[in-house]
Parts: sequence; structure tokens; C-alpha cells
Amino acid sequence: MLARRLPSILPPLTIAEALETTKIYSVSGLLHASSALVTTRPFRAPHHSLSNAALVGGGSVPRPGEVSLAHNGVLFLDELPEFNRDALEVLRQPLEDRVVTIARVQASLQYPASFVLAAAMNPCVCGYYGDTFRQCTCPETVVRKYQRRISGPLLDRIDLHVEVARLSEDELVQHRDSEPSATVRARVCAAREVQRERFERRGIHCNAQMGPRDIREFCTVDGSVRELLRDAIQRLSLSARAYDRILKVARTIADLSGSSSIGADHVAEAIQYRTLDRKMLL
Repeated sequence: MLARRLPSILPPLTIAEALETTKIYSVSGLLHASSALVTTRPFRAPHHSLSNAALVGGGSVPRPGEVSLAHNGVLFLDELPEFNRDALEVLRQPLEDRVVTIARVQASLQYPASFVLAAAMNPCVCGYYGDTFRQCTCPETVVRKYQRRISGPLLDRIDLHVEVARLSEDELVQHRDSEPSATVRARVCAAREVQRERFERRGIHCNAQMGPRDIREFCTVDGSVRELLRDAIQRLSLSARAYDRILKVARTIADLSGSSSIGADHVAEAIQYRTLDRKMLL
């Protein structure tokens, strides 16, 4: 449910993005006859039994896969550990380069694949590891084996790792007012506009697209924040890629709060979103 709400808080498609997305759906034969243009961000949620070619593209007659059909939108992978491990490892290229390259004897093809990856997984096979209401029945070795179906290099490329605890009966039946999607989207659009102006001469439009040089220029931190990052690297054994991801997330948190500089609170929050990095040390 949370994943399906993501497109509703993302900025509307620009004309250029709409044209890119329409081209992909047109060559895939998925553009409705009554629609000349795709005007909403795609949301793709393939089943974990799909083939590698269906996920990333390919086949005897190469076609775009789910990662390209999710271009400029959201790709949701439910039950992430159940996907074929080889297919998940192939995701590393589009997550890093935002394109998929399919090599054939006759030619090499590239499909765009700039998407938001949202994935969900149970904490263990039975689903109750760490649950406060029900006891897990899985042996510890089974829990670790299940969690490690997701490789470290793939986890490094996922910016946010968030645990979602099961709600109690009272929380389920209690009605509470919350922010509508339109309010959240307005905040996201304001932060995106700040980023668009920041990168106007760089050929990119958001923090997620920053390269190493951009990170050094736009994600500068002072001495105390640098010490906080150094401590996190030591305690969590973070890779260089995870370190860059933390800086990008911290920059985005600062943008959402209207801050021109990255503070200790922004970095601390970004570090808290590396849940699985912490669990892998247990």
C-alpha cells in the first residue's frame, strides 16, 4: 500500500519525461490506442517468478523489461528475497547507470531505466523475527540465510532501509488524521526545484543523480558532522558507495527542511535509514 502511494507524492512528469516514457511503452506494445501520451508516472510491480529477461529486458527479439517500463516512475519488488538472485544482481547496472545494456551478436541495445526502486521483504521465512506480538519459529541460522539472499553490493545501491513494525489492534482501528498526498507532493516539488536550480549547469536535476564530483561540491560537511560520519563508517563497516548514499540522502533531507547546509541532524537521520547495514553486523 505504501509503495503504491509513491507516484502520488512524486513531481508530475515533465514533457521530456512523458515523451521518454511514451516511447518505451510504444515500442513494447503497451501504449493504449486511446492514449497518445503517458502522462502519469509508471508503477510496475512484477511477480517474483518472472524471468531475468522480463525484469531487465532482452529475449530473442530484445524488448524493454520491467526496469525500463518503470522509467521515470516506481519499480516495486515485493518479497525481494524470493526473486532469482541472478536477476537481482543484474539490477545493479540500471541502479548505478540508469540504463540497461543488452548485448547481442548483431548489435548492442540500450534502454533507459531511471526509476525509483521500492522493495519489501519479511524479516525471516515465517515473518515474525523481531515481532513484539508473536514469537519467531525460525532457527537463527535460517534467519541469517534468508536475510543474506540480498547481496551487500545490491543493498549498497538502495538508499533507505526502513523497518515497518506490525501495528497493534488499537492502532489498526484508531482513526488518525494524516497529511494528504497533495501536501507531501508540494514539499517534494519545492525540494526538487531547489535541486533543479542547484544542478542547472550540470546536466542533472536531482540529488540522486549526483556523481562523486557533485557530492564533493554540494555535500560539504563541517568538522563535527565529519566525525559523525567517520564513526558511522567504523561502526557499520560502510562501503564507499554507502557513504556517498548517506551524503545524498542527508542533502535531500536538508533540502526538504529548507536548509542550505547539511547539519548533524540531517546526517544522523540518513544513517538511521541504513537498517540492514546494521543488521548484517549481528
